Amino acid sequence: MAMRPSSLSPARLLALAVALSMGAAISLGITRFAYGLLLPTMRADLGWSYTLAGAMNTANALGYLLGALVTPRLLRRHGPATLLMWGATLASLFMGLSGFFTDAGFLLAQRLLAGLASAFVFIAGGLMAARLGAMNPSRGGLLIGLYYGGTGVGISVSALLVPAVLEAASGQQHGWAWAWWALAAACLVATALLLWPARVMAEPAAAAAVPGAPAQPFLWREFGFALAGYGMFGVGYIGYMTFVIALLREQGAGAASITLFYALLGVAVVASSRIWAGLLDRYRGGQALALLNALLGAATVVPALTSAFWAVLLSGLVFGGVFLSIVASTTALVRHNLPQAGWAAGISAFTIVFAAGQIVGPTVVGWIADGPGGLARGLVFSAAALWLGAGLASRQRALGIALA
Repeated sequence: MAMRPSSLSPARLLALAVALSMGAAISLGITRFAYGLLLPTMRADLGWSYTLAGAMNTANALGYLLGALVTPRLLRRHGPATLLMWGATLASLFMGLSGFFTDAGFLLAQRLLAGLASAFVFIAGGLMAARLGAMNPSRGGLLIGLYYGGTGVGISVSALLVPAVLEAASGQQHGWAWAWWALAAACLVATALLLWPARVMAEPAAAAAVPGAPAQPFLWREFGFALAGYGMFGVGYIGYMTFVIALLREQGAGAASITLFYALLGVAVVASSRIWAGLLDRYRGGQALALLNALLGAATVVPALTSAFWAVLLSGLVFGGVFLSIVASTTALVRHNLPQAGWAAGISAFTIVFAAGQIVGPTVVGWIADGPGGLARGLVFSAAALWLGAGLASRQRALGIALA
């Protein structure tokens, strides 16, 4: 039975945010980022270039963009709780289907469809997290950060699951297919955990989605610098997440080192919700987005400059501790500067530019990696995009109203 906001204690709000974070675990932690662990094996087995390997995540980002474009209409019609559950179920299905194909065209289609479904999950879950934050404004940054920190759970699960499955299936033809099926099973488990927050928050979601209710317009020009900075974040961060495992393999890292690197990156994502909560609550303009973009650029460039594993491991820890807080910072920016009726449109707008950036990033980095300088030069491009994003975001000012 759905509960009213007034009946939710601070402890219950925290528990709901943690359960809701399984949406981020599915939509980004597994559906988007687990592919980086599979890329080296699939590329070697199927004879892909880095450009084609990057295009797989470009297709995923294109699907994500398409999903972001239609999500506002779906939210008005069905509400975020319903969209969350349908998106999570479909994302799980499309992850599993990826294990049944070797043709690049079919795999590109599966990555696109998985991206489409993950957009439904990520935006609906982000809106629900923002509503949780509004129920306890003094801890709003933490509640939002906990949701996005769920991505780290998905990353860590993938880090522990994929290498083990790949090793177990190494003697089989296209053994990487088993990893896709294992990831699909993990998504289904996370989907089951989403049932509780979806049920608890169904009542306010439905109330907000009454047909004919006035929609709050989103004025893109008022958030222009933040949107541009966030778009460059999409361009920059995805190159690292797509190709850093392949670069570690090229540098001679073994399976145990890669598992340690990726698992700790995921743990850092989870911890980031607490680390940056105060920053998200304090700043109402683009300051948090700018600072975090700059830090992420520094972490991204490290593997391009050195193959020392301790330095690369530090890079992963900093990257994990920052990158999902950048996503959370845009939700906080929307929450600080728009009335609640405008949150869905605002979160969708930022998701659209995020997706557009992710479409560009993997293919460009892959194209650079196929040329002189290889993957290291590709990561330099990613870092430059992030630093450009920091400069743009630093010019974003608050709208002069307090609406959290």
